[in-house]
Amino acid sequence: MSFLAVFTQEKSGGFSVSVPALPGCFSQGNDINEAKKNIKEAIELYLEDENIDPSHENSWY
Repeated sequence: MSFLAVFTQEKSGGFSVSVPALPGCFSQGNDINEAKKNIKEAIELYLEDENIDPSHENSWY
């Protein structure tokens, strides 16, 4: 399952990142690589919390 992540370089340093398709799914990192790692974890936790099984992305019920 893939999601668009929007990265913003902060004036104070580091990056913030959000996933528009997942309301409230945000993260940050001191550099772009850390932000990528953190948002992947945030997406996993979001999907787990919402009881969404990413292996069924194309399933219709």
